[in-house]
Amino acid sequence: VEEVIEQADYLYGSGETEKLYELLVQHKNSDDAELLWRLARASRDLAQLSTTSAEKKRQLAYESLECAKKALEKNESNFAAHKWYAICLSDVGDFEGIKTKIGNAFVIKEHFQRAIELNPKDATTIHLIGIWCYSFAEMPWYQRKIAATLFATPPTSTFQEALRYFHMAEEADPNFYSKNLLFLGKTYLKLNNKKLALLWLSKAKDYPAHTEEDKQV
Repeated sequence: VEEVIEQADYLYGSGETEKLYELLVQHKNSDDAELLWRLARASRDLAQLSTTSAEKKRQLAYESLECAKKALEKNESNFAAHKWYAICLSDVGDFEGIKTKIGNAFVIKEHFQRAIELNPKDATTIHLIGIWCYSFAEMPWYQRKIAATLFATPPTSTFQEALRYFHMAEEADPNFYSKNLLFLGKTYLKLNNKKLALLWLSKAKDYPAHTEEDKQV
């Protein structure tokens, strides 16, 4: 198991998404949480590639959720299992419509928060709670109506709360992720602070693009 994990982390660091998936998918029946969450991440990364067909994206989204769920069952105290379960649950919501997406919202946030409790230094998870807050802060009125029918107290947030998480993520690991820089800029724009928005958007623009996502950012 340790050898496979070492190999997997090397491939992940090199951005070899397809090779990584092919390596890990052979271990999908493993009982090791470390392998399983990595397979969830690899399946999701493969789904995110522009070369992946729509049908395959859907299939991979459900596959990655299954792996993350199994990782959690095998090890409740593995922070990455909580993190990837939340991410994959959110992805599946994209295929099941707005009702499911809002319905899963509290579960997603709980798993992100649990991941941070287990590993307070993980900047990506802190960033993802920021994204959660940002999404609910900018939620259109018709979605708020759906949320109000699903929950006695529907999920809500503010741009200030989102901003706090994006800054916390940046403090935990400065310059770790192009998207965090982008969202700092976007959130400052929402709060009508053009000076700080420009600062962060410039940082996002100048970020060295290693991945497809960096290029999009």
